[in-house]
Amino acid sequence: MGGKRGRLISLPDCKAAVELIDGARAQGARLEPACKILGITSRTYQRWTQGDHINEDQRAHATRPEPKNKLFTEEKEEILEIVNSKEYASLPPTQIVPKLADEDKYIASESSFYRVLREQKMLTHRGKAKPGAPRPLSTHIAVKPNEIWTWDITWLHRDVKGLYYKLYMIVDIFSRKIVGFEVWEEENSAHSEVLVRKALLSERICGRPIVLHSDNGAPMKGATFLATLERLGVQSSFSRPRVSNDNPYSEALFKTLKYIPTYPESGFESLKHAREWVKEFVHWYNYVHYHSGINYMTPNDWHNGNGEEIMQKHIEVYNQAKIVHPERWSGQIRDCSLSETVALNPANEDEHSQVLVAHG
Repeated sequence: MGGKRGRLISLPDCKAAVELIDGARAQGARLEPACKILGITSRTYQRWTQGDHINEDQRAHATRPEPKNKLFTEEKEEILEIVNSKEYASLPPTQIVPKLADEDKYIASESSFYRVLREQKMLTHRGKAKPGAPRPLSTHIAVKPNEIWTWDITWLHRDVKGLYYKLYMIVDIFSRKIVGFEVWEEENSAHSEVLVRKALLSERICGRPIVLHSDNGAPMKGATFLATLERLGVQSSFSRPRVSNDNPYSEALFKTLKYIPTYPESGFESLKHAREWVKEFVHWYNYVHYHSGINYMTPNDWHNGNGEEIMQKHIEVYNQAKIVHPERWSGQIRDCSLSETVALNPANEDEHSQVLVAHG
């Protein structure tokens, strides 16, 4: 009968426990040890045996008042209308609430959204993949955009089985913005050079020191490519041998790319088709997508230094909502803090502190 204190115990179990304890006491056992063996206290036994019969726990039959912070029926209907609308149907509540805040609107917290969805049996996993396992950090630490980039190549399947286009993509680990991308029919270091040069020009940081992290593939470690990076002032960084998750930001980005609803499941018809689709995806990812790694704002806003202003606006919206319905807030408003550092593995607290001190 073991379990947490305060748990409900059925009447048949109560009768069985009392019978066992009475039998043990008849053989000379003391009450306290006998109760302890069954996982109850002597006080519980005494409460059950008051009077001439065993008393049932009345908590299951108690009439409780409705909580003051309960949502109104109209608000629940509005939540359901929103989550089923075309604009929000593919978004989880953790993205819906801040997106509504951008529109000066607050209905309920993320947990309330989840509660309403659970009541309506609408709370299901929305992605096509299983939730990913936590990924380790890595050896470089960024405190602002354009300090550390990671890049990788993924294959985009064509409409002919066994044939693929190669997508080259660079992401800034601090802001999560895609700063460079190319689609080609093959993998080689020449295409890698074009990718990096275009990204540096696009971000207007030619000549500035920057770290470019990748895995150990041939296009990443070509001698000519590495020499080009050195001339451009780019420091190369590579994943550890036989470690598959040292480049988590690029891997997570590719997962997002391949599991969004608009990804062509039947394959790309041509190189032009693939390039046009990737261009649209990059625009959505940078300018529309609310990224969980940067507290649900778009990568472009965080990359361009608009994060503090956006978070301050969210704070004002949540505080106003708390004033209107204080009974619905058990504590502080939603966390609107932003990370000061982003790291590639392994970075301990001392390393983070040293970097923050070095940057003032």
